[in-house]
Amino acid sequence: MQASVRMALDAAGAVEVVAVGVSGQQHGCVLVDADNQPVGPAKLWCDTETATQAQEFEQRTGRALPVGWTLSKVLYTMQQRPEQWSRADGVLLPHEWINAQLTGRRAAEAGDASGTGWWDARTRQYDSDILTAVGGGLAQRLPALVASHALVGTLLPEPARYLGLPAGLPVSAGGGDNMLSAIGAGAVSPGPFVISLGTSATVFTHSTQPVLDPRALVSPFCDSTGGWLPLMCLLNCTGVLEELRLGYGLSHASLAQLALASPEGGDGLLFVPWLLGERVPAVPRAAGTMLGLRSGMLQPGPLARAAVEGVAHGLLLCLQRLRLFGMQPDGVRLVGGAARSPLWTRVLADTLGLPVTPLLEVETAALGAALQAQWACQPASSLQALVQRSVRLDATVHPEAAGVEALQQAHKRYLEWLEQAHGAAARVDRL
Repeated sequence: MQASVRMALDAAGAVEVVAVGVSGQQHGCVLVDADNQPVGPAKLWCDTETATQAQEFEQRTGRALPVGWTLSKVLYTMQQRPEQWSRADGVLLPHEWINAQLTGRRAAEAGDASGTGWWDARTRQYDSDILTAVGGGLAQRLPALVASHALVGTLLPEPARYLGLPAGLPVSAGGGDNMLSAIGAGAVSPGPFVISLGTSATVFTHSTQPVLDPRALVSPFCDSTGGWLPLMCLLNCTGVLEELRLGYGLSHASLAQLALASPEGGDGLLFVPWLLGERVPAVPRAAGTMLGLRSGMLQPGPLARAAVEGVAHGLLLCLQRLRLFGMQPDGVRLVGGAARSPLWTRVLADTLGLPVTPLLEVETAALGAALQAQWACQPASSLQALVQRSVRLDATVHPEAAGVEALQQAHKRYLEWLEQAHGAAARVDRL
């Protein structure tokens, strides 16, 4: 963290830092003692080791619990690491823990807290029924709630010296990476749909009311502006391409060029890239699959193209489900590490059949944290006005007829395989 902050300050040049905002990955579980020090390794968002606990909780309570959410990690710790749980004085999310290190105060805001599993999206409060069902003193270990536009404290002298910042700077509530990415991408009012491409992929949009999916495939998140953020997540995204790149010893640019030169729709090759299991559809113990292999398809170009298309098929499933709840995208904004890749933009435009627009600043979670901190310091200002001044769009990539047709056929093969391999569990196009 020290190196990152100092690099950012060096890159920014002669600027005045007036506040600090923290964005952190969602769903992590940081158990801390009374001094806010971790009592053991933190379980991260992509940990599927807790699938048994999530399933048992659903059967016991009738409440859907996605395996990646924080509650399943708490239940796992209670069962498998009781000595850690007994030493835990607090349960924090990653951004909350960083805020505690910066200010000495534990605090939670609705956006990140809504991805824990012990949250009521309707009331925007902790869910007392779930906390009672969990027991074990969880309720007493949770941080106090603050408004998303609140300041949680000021930067203490020791972390200020560590980071090379002035002590006493205001520190905002911060939030989860997806919530602050929504701010940084301009999704602070109904309209823009955003796809974030990283190790995982997410699809989200702003809503003025909670979206409650009976199968919990659409996460009923609050956002970090006072609204809601219906979101769907794929566990597998750019990491699949990275494994291929390392396996063949190629650069990102070379691999992408070879993939772009390969036929749309894989020429019959279908790669379902579930290397980490998958969340949409909800098959946490599934493995990756290749179908339709023929001579020449084990070369890096066809495999890379098929891997990206496999992720795109999953993202199309996400959009199809969001449409069931009345949300109709007319295009998507693209953020994250692969947002400006010609390979990803072309495949997504043709698979989704929608215009795809990367943002000039693709690290939108960091931008969103900065905008939220500015908003917290100027509570009378308009967040939408701040966003309009700061969010800039790159050139739009439009679907091409030949690619759309090829990928529609490929998506039909994808759906047929899902039905054959996983049956009703894989259907996401119905409530």
